[in-house]
Amino acid sequence: MAKAEKSKYGGERRWTKPSKRADSYAKERKAKVHQHGPKEGKELTDYESGIRSGYLQAQSDHAGMFRYKQALEAGLSKEEAVKFSRERGTKLADKS
Repeated sequence: MAKAEKSKYGGERRWTKPSKRADSYAKERKAKVHQHGPKEGKELTDYESGIRSGYLQAQSDHAGMFRYKQALEAGLSKEEAVKFSRERGTKLADKS
């Protein structure tokens, strides 16, 4: 897509780091106990633990997060990495 054209979905990605939910799910999986809602304090079942695991994997596979980590590894500052991860259609080589 040419840079002059606008995407019908907008020009900026929504987020670059895992959401609050993902952070909460990670803490729940580590503690193996519900930390929110009506089941608070009860042990997670294997199914519930699997749901959280799948959600976390989906979050870490997100394109924005991939681009954020890629930019950090290339030596960009955190602010530059956030900006890069939200851009669409640019390559890391274009930033050098």
